[in-house]
Amino acid sequence: KMAAAGGAGAAAALWSEVNRCGQNGDFARALKSVNKILQISKDDVTALQCKVVCLIQNGNFKEALGVINTHTKVLTSDVIAFEKAYCEYRLNRIENALKTIQSASQQTDKLKELYGQVLYRLERYDDCLAAYRDLIRNSQDEYEEERKTNLSAVVAAQSTWEKVMPEDLGVREATYELCYNSACALIGQGKLNEAMKKLQKAEELCRQSLSEDSDVTEEDIEAELAIIHGQMAYIMQLQGRTEDALQLYNQIIKLKPTDVGLLAVIANNIITINKDQNVFDSKKKVKLTNAEGVEHKLSKKQLQAIEFNKALLAMYTNQADQCRKLSASLQSQSPEHLLPVLIQAAQLCREKQHAKAVGLLQDFADQHPANAAEIKLTMAQLKIAQGSVTKACMILRSIEELQHKPGMVSALVTMYSHEEDIDSAIEVFTQAIQWYQQFQARTDDGCCVFQPKSPVHLSLIREAANFKLKHGRKKEAISDLEELWKQNPKDVHTLAQLISAYSLVDPEKAKVLSKHLPSSDTMSLKVDVDALENSHGATYVRKKAGKLTGDSQQKEQGQGDVKKKKKKKKGKLPKNYDPKVTPDPERWLPMRERSYYRGRKKGKKKDQVGKGTQGSTTAGSSELDASRTASSPPTSPRPGSAAAVSATSNVIPPRHQKPAGAPATKKKQQQKKKKGAKGGW
Repeated sequence: KMAAAGGAGAAAALWSEVNRCGQNGDFARALKSVNKILQISKDDVTALQCKVVCLIQNGNFKEALGVINTHTKVLTSDVIAFEKAYCEYRLNRIENALKTIQSASQQTDKLKELYGQVLYRLERYDDCLAAYRDLIRNSQDEYEEERKTNLSAVVAAQSTWEKVMPEDLGVREATYELCYNSACALIGQGKLNEAMKKLQKAEELCRQSLSEDSDVTEEDIEAELAIIHGQMAYIMQLQGRTEDALQLYNQIIKLKPTDVGLLAVIANNIITINKDQNVFDSKKKVKLTNAEGVEHKLSKKQLQAIEFNKALLAMYTNQADQCRKLSASLQSQSPEHLLPVLIQAAQLCREKQHAKAVGLLQDFADQHPANAAEIKLTMAQLKIAQGSVTKACMILRSIEELQHKPGMVSALVTMYSHEEDIDSAIEVFTQAIQWYQQFQARTDDGCCVFQPKSPVHLSLIREAANFKLKHGRKKEAISDLEELWKQNPKDVHTLAQLISAYSLVDPEKAKVLSKHLPSSDTMSLKVDVDALENSHGATYVRKKAGKLTGDSQQKEQGQGDVKKKKKKKKGKLPKNYDPKVTPDPERWLPMRERSYYRGRKKGKKKDQVGKGTQGSTTAGSSELDASRTASSPPTSPRPGSAAAVSATSNVIPPRHQKPAGAPATKKKQQQKKKKGAKGGW
């Protein structure tokens, strides 16, 4: 009995120690006391609960979960459900945490708070939004501001990742966290300027809030502002201000923030700015995306974008195997996604395997008809790059949902015209016109509305008529123009085109139709005559007309002057001209091309006189040969031979000599020109 009493007294002392340490926040000492209690009573439920709490407060989540799993008989789900779910949540076992919460018999407020966090991490935003609304409605404590902040974060995530139009929460944006989340929601809607203003307000509120604490340094404030500045840089990048964005991104990296998720996003965005340039910097930045714990900080779409960019970077750095490996991994994770197969096709094209790339895209289009349109557009582009324009047209015409769009019709007509296949181009016009005539408008639910002769339909008919006129298909063009004129009999432009076309085929019909043209009296042309006359073109025409008028007046003054101007002077005859001798019929040909040319006589070439500067001695032709002078620059030595070293010589360097055999007549002409000039050199 005395031993039992002594044990009870020791336990009481230990419990008071645990209570005191817990109130002081010294959970390490409290844990030691709890362990001593468990030595006395190893299945004490309260002691085991206290041990789990102490381990959680010290950040030992794995050990705490181990204690819970070891004592499942004592620590049932009703007793320890929140602590178990929280440990699983902090260990990033999100699915297990969800199961633990859902299996709890009683849903306490703490479990509901954790349930909202778990749903957010699982990206189940609709359920998460409902959970937080319920919490805000049924809770009244000092944590209401935090719940509203979490609610705004859910709305921002919906806007960004699910493109859901965010609803007005009616929350006053009194904190920088709320302003930041509101800015993110605006970015998701594409309202970049408004989002930038919200971020600037968030920065201002953050500085005000943190500057009130005397213990917070400027470095701490900049670290807290890093995520706001990162979002500002992202907006700049979306607006095309890449230089400003890059500068801000690098400033954030220099701060070395502890948030690995923020660093990974910034590094990824810098890589997207670099693209296929500055790949060395991109290879350094990609290491930041591989940091430990990144996968738990970012959403699935963010992680997917980073992996796509890794594959593209591998392609740009000619790491073909790595590119194939990454794109294949991405395709296995998301078989219906376009980007992995497009990256693989791009890599094959870089390896000049265009046929294999087209085959890969065709297989994907067959397996995923919903994404076939974009894939076929890529296939057509590859065919055009190979020069197979006709095959590209066939691929484009196989895209049913696009083949009647005005842009597609224009592209097909242009391509067929390039290939001089006018019949196929007209066939494209005809099919598009027929489609619009029957099914012009389509509603969102897929129903078709009969709405013939819409503006798109009429514009296609007009373009078809113009195309046919241009390529000589006048009769076919006439039928299109008549259709247009029936739709709008007051259209003078169409009527004029129709008359012009009939004038080439049926002039009588053209005369009949011309009666429908309005008379010049009924046509009211709102033209400012003064402005027209003072325009640049009119001024030019008026000046030109004035010049012509002046010339005509001069001609009228006297016909004799005109005759003198028209009279041609007789050509001068050579001094040795003999009218009795027949001129040489080959005199206009160069000497070398004349039939009697026998070439120059050899052996009678006189020594040429080299001429240099005044006072210099003349040299013979052999001395003037640049290949024989020692001062000529040596050529590059052949392999195995030594380069000759140039020796000094009194011979004049070739660049200072005038070419041998220069005609003397040039010098005489120069002397004549310089006659009367003074001075030497």
